Amino acid sequence: MEIVPLPTAADVARLAADTIEGLVRRRAADGQPAVLGLATGSTPLPTYAELIARHRAGTGPSYAGVRTFNLDEYVGLPPGHELSYLATIRRDLTDPLGIPPELVHGPDPDEAGLPTAGERYEEELRAAGGVDLQLLGIGTDGHVAFNEPGSSLASHTRIKTLEEQTRQDNARFFGAPDDVPHHVLTQGLGTILRARHLLLIATGESKAEAVATAVEGPLSASCPASVLQLHPHATVLLDEAAASRLERAVHYRFVYEGKPAWQGL
Repeated sequence: MEIVPLPTAADVARLAADTIEGLVRRRAADGQPAVLGLATGSTPLPTYAELIARHRAGTGPSYAGVRTFNLDEYVGLPPGHELSYLATIRRDLTDPLGIPPELVHGPDPDEAGLPTAGERYEEELRAAGGVDLQLLGIGTDGHVAFNEPGSSLASHTRIKTLEEQTRQDNARFFGAPDDVPHHVLTQGLGTILRARHLLLIATGESKAEAVATAVEGPLSASCPASVLQLHPHATVLLDEAAASRLERAVHYRFVYEGKPAWQGL
């Protein structure tokens, strides 16, 4: 795992955008458009804004043929609801980048198909050849996607019941806690580990304790994000506040600053 502490959240967004664009260009040069795993929530928004700004300025890569897969989806919202994660990612990123809606995927929350929704999404991921780069955030309790503490480290896409604290946290988007769905479909930790590159970004003091536990603590289902320790190519980008509880922050900076320029993330 590579830990990269950076001065500001803007620096995190720029380096994350550089990494995503580099992958898209390399895959295009190989004749195989990239498969991106996308996260919703507030943390990735500056990265998405950076990608969109570069695209509109004409300095970004072509996203022709790029396919995307969301980490999760609410269950119980009406079809096409503006707060569904599929609608959100299209609005926040893929539409502005010109990625056609049919190439933007998420778990299917239709009530009639819920018993097999997880298996069907796993098959979609396999049929696409797997995810090249999975963007991740981290919750203050160490959750990744909707894998709350206690989730199996080998779990696959499945339906989960949201904890009341999570529903309270998400109420700001819905207007009231009672409007937040009780269930979600989420990629499991085992599913996430199949991506070829995991790129976790965290900013702000509120994430500092979870980050330190995930990257310097023991591998444990009590901190789902600690599963990144098992991955052969995991990168964690942090601003100063999110890195403030790391015991080995000086070492991480030394290693990153000494990397050969050609190596990248």
